[in-house]
Amino acid sequence: MKKPLEFVNFEEFRLQLGKEFPTGSWYTINQQMINDFANATLDKQWIHVDEKRAEKESPFKSTVAHGFMSVAMISRLLEEAFSIKSVKMGLNYGMNKVRFPNPVPVNSELRMHSSVKEIENLGETGIKVTFSCVIEIKGQEKPACVAEFIAALFE
Repeated sequence: MKKPLEFVNFEEFRLQLGKEFPTGSWYTINQQMINDFANATLDKQWIHVDEKRAEKESPFKSTVAHGFMSVAMISRLLEEAFSIKSVKMGLNYGMNKVRFPNPVPVNSELRMHSSVKEIENLGETGIKVTFSCVIEIKGQEKPACVAEFIAALFE
């Protein structure tokens, strides 16, 4: 795993506005992860969990991960990209745009490219950060997910 960029405080982090973070590490999306996500979200559609049927009937010839699984990974993948030493707490604030241009077949490898699009003040001790995120599938031209992710961070 690559070492995240480290910032002392929000003032230093604000210099990251408009800049890209280092590209993240590759993560293999295996069937157990897909099954766990299906159980957690109660989305057990056969294209995700029925390996034999997916091999026969799916146009992808295998199970595929849920689109929202890649979105759910964004927080963790951002933790890999950077840290701010002064942060006491962070919260998922929401999303502006989310698209799933390409399915993620089981055993695909994913990694994220991200940058800081916008930073706004949030109360007296917080900032609201909008990140541009692209989750790449190894060997594929089109990404798995393109999203604007918003986090609230507090010192």
